[in-house]
Amino acid sequence: MTAAQRPLVVVGDALLDQDIDGEATRLAPDAPAPVVDVLSDRSRPGGAGLAAFLAAREGREVVLVTALGDDAAGRTVRDALAPHVELVELPLEGTLPVKTRVRAAGRPLVRVDRGGGTPGRAGPAVVAALRAARAVLVADYGRGIAAALRPYLGEAARHVPVVWDPHPRGPEPVAGVRLATPNAAEARDLAPAGRYGDAGEADSLHAHGSRGARLAERWRAAAVAVTLGERGAILTLPHSDNPMYVPVSRRVEGDSCGAGDCFAATAAGALADGGLPEEAVQLAVARSAAFVAAGGAGNADLWETRGGAGGQGTREPRPTDAYALAGAVRARGGTVVATGGCFDLLHAGHVGLLQNARRTGDCLIVCVNSDASVGRLKGPGRPINPVADRIRVLSGLGCVDAVAVFDEDTPEALLRRLRPDVWVKGGDYSADTLPEAAVLREWDGQALVLPYLDGRSTTELARRAALAPVSLPGHAPLRADR
Repeated sequence: MTAAQRPLVVVGDALLDQDIDGEATRLAPDAPAPVVDVLSDRSRPGGAGLAAFLAAREGREVVLVTALGDDAAGRTVRDALAPHVELVELPLEGTLPVKTRVRAAGRPLVRVDRGGGTPGRAGPAVVAALRAARAVLVADYGRGIAAALRPYLGEAARHVPVVWDPHPRGPEPVAGVRLATPNAAEARDLAPAGRYGDAGEADSLHAHGSRGARLAERWRAAAVAVTLGERGAILTLPHSDNPMYVPVSRRVEGDSCGAGDCFAATAAGALADGGLPEEAVQLAVARSAAFVAAGGAGNADLWETRGGAGGQGTREPRPTDAYALAGAVRARGGTVVATGGCFDLLHAGHVGLLQNARRTGDCLIVCVNSDASVGRLKGPGRPINPVADRIRVLSGLGCVDAVAVFDEDTPEALLRRLRPDVWVKGGDYSADTLPEAAVLREWDGQALVLPYLDGRSTTELARRAALAPVSLPGHAPLRADR
């Protein structure tokens, strides 16, 4: 087996997560407690099971080493994971932990925890799986798997990248892990006492970086990334006072359940592919933000994956897809905003429009003309930039949440599928005369016109660029049109 064929091995405590969703419009007659009228009841793998599933959704081969047992919760998790990851099990004495969230209007009211067992001795299959790993992710939930396999994890860290997502009730990471990923609260609990006593200073980036560096030194880890929720993450090295801060590129709102597992799984995958810790953390911040924006682990679309082991089959759109994002935002009562255009040479007018459009709702989806569509609209020589480049530039803006491409001359078919609540355009239109206004009215959507910066035009920008002098070494300046 070549290195590229070897799997990512996830080690840790699997759980069964349940979400009971409903409406709460009245209080119980015998106590001041809300009564929840249940609308849906869903179960899914949690803990290391979720981390393994998310890693497999990226199309890689994943092996999950965990203890599931043979109770009803264990069978549910096993059946859900078996089509997507290879399971290598330790025996479980007791029952699989079950965590149940009761939510009203998407907001948690209470969580109920039940069950819990002790993992047994690792067999030859567990040892073989770890020795065949391309990289290892330890998703520790403090229930004994990481402690039971500690000697084998120490051996793995000497040969392959190991990402360790620690838990305050679990063991410390083994020496030599490539990246440890505590969240801010865990780092505060795990780090040795520092000089930050004041609450404001304790939550500063400097304080988080200092804690991460101290943990990296104590754990003898190559790097520690302290995750900061909606603020992003801070990557620290041992014996270093110069952490790297990786912010979230856009403000996101949504269910953060599972965001830490998404971060760790993404980072482990990036390191397995040969990436540096800096690259892994940047990718993990972006992916986990998109994961939260799309509804987190509670997003039902996340689990509608078909195909064989390793997640190689056909998939539903990923959370960053425009349609999945729009559905998730609508499901939690948010406002979906869309705008469209060629966006061939992005200029200040475009950026101002996009920033203002994003402020009108909870997500912004940009509908972009395909190359063929731009050619028909703008004529020979256009587009200047191919659609893949235009998508990449737009996706890099903090105000853009997703991009969708349409091949027709107008985005009407795309809009009927996307069904945004608000359609935004800039320029001299009135809302009623916008070409898309009639389509929006089919689902009670609203068309808006926002101010556009005068004097900004892709055509004018291209003309000026063509006339600009070009300086060549050893030659007099030339004009690009000569």
